[in-house]
Amino acid sequence: MAKTVCFTGHRTIPQEQYPNLVDALNTEIERQIRAGAVTFRTGGALGFDTLAALCVLSARKQHPHIRLELILPCPTQSDNWNASDTRLYEQIIEQADCHRYVSQYYYAGVLQMRNRALVEGSDVCIAYLRTSHGGGTAYTAACALRAGVEFVNLFELLK
Repeated sequence: MAKTVCFTGHRTIPQEQYPNLVDALNTEIERQIRAGAVTFRTGGALGFDTLAALCVLSARKQHPHIRLELILPCPTQSDNWNASDTRLYEQIIEQADCHRYVSQYYYAGVLQMRNRALVEGSDVCIAYLRTSHGGGTAYTAACALRAGVEFVNLFELLK
């Protein structure tokens, strides 16, 4: 049975952790593919979401059967981003197998709605969670744990 994996993580990644996080993320994606994962979902945010999407796109070169799905909050998500981040975001959308918006406009609560949609129907949640006290990553992790989704926190592997 094909598995679905979602990602959640912080928008900022300390430079000293970045190389090890990339290695851990690639290793975990490969492990999940060997375990039957076909669909990988990310929320399109800056930081870990972008890194996860790029790693899945890279893995797809070796495993053309895997899919990248973007579950995005709204079409205006990148409106206040710098030009470089916006270009990368648009390139990821173009290369993804599909993308959908949980809302056509931004409102308080749309990010939580996106986070719940990421978890819904997922079998595994791969996270980069430094703290479980507040924030969207902690919220998504809590949703995954409440739903009984297998939870892998890459931050724990970097210690």
